[in-house]
Amino acid sequence: MAKEKDTIDIESLDCTVIHEETVEAVRGKMPDEDTMLTLADLFKVFSDSTRVKIICALLNAEMCVCDIAALLGMSKSAISHQLRTLRQTRLVKYRREGKTVYYSLEDEHVGTIIGQGLVHISE
Repeated sequence: MAKEKDTIDIESLDCTVIHEETVEAVRGKMPDEDTMLTLADLFKVFSDSTRVKIICALLNAEMCVCDIAALLGMSKSAISHQLRTLRQTRLVKYRREGKTVYYSLEDEHVGTIIGQGLVHISE
């Protein structure tokens, strides 16, 4: 059941007071612009459902491209393309064993991001 949310017409608010102490306190805690852009780029990676599916699969096991392709019913080429993006944003890492490349999550933070997202959408 979807939650109903109150809507506020921002333009109709009569906002004439700026709470300068609050603004300055928050300004001092804001990340720098480069950090915010990097963070925004990280979250853009999660906007593709295939990448999210790959991350969810890797939450459960280290897998090669063929395994991921079979699991998701996609081509190895499509999976490789998405894995490249995930590697570039340091969300997944890989290791070679002979001719096979195995992928896993870069660190526990990736699982935490997905876990928190799942909690958030289930509330």
